Amino acid sequence: MLPHRLKQARLRLGVSQEKLGRLVDIDPASASARMNQYERGKHTPDYSLVKRLAPVLGLPVPWFYTEDDETAELLELFHRMHPSDRVVLLNAARRLVPGLGR
Repeated sequence: MLPHRLKQARLRLGVSQEKLGRLVDIDPASASARMNQYERGKHTPDYSLVKRLAPVLGLPVPWFYTEDDETAELLELFHRMHPSDRVVLLNAARRLVPGLGR
């Protein structure tokens, strides 16, 4: 899932593979090739690189690993919310799914 999500996020940001690589401190000489390999699934970026990519792309780290689109959307929306709105959403979700011991 990570290759698909990485490409999706990069295209939404409107930057080239090379530019994204440079934004996360990949050597400019290999930035484009490395990002291309990650997006094609030939190689997998390590977790520390995903942690550098996430803020540049404006997304939470788990978004890149989530398999289904609905969960990814929820993660993205939650990430973009103001902290006080996150509390409201969490409280509403807790009422909808009782019994989690909170």
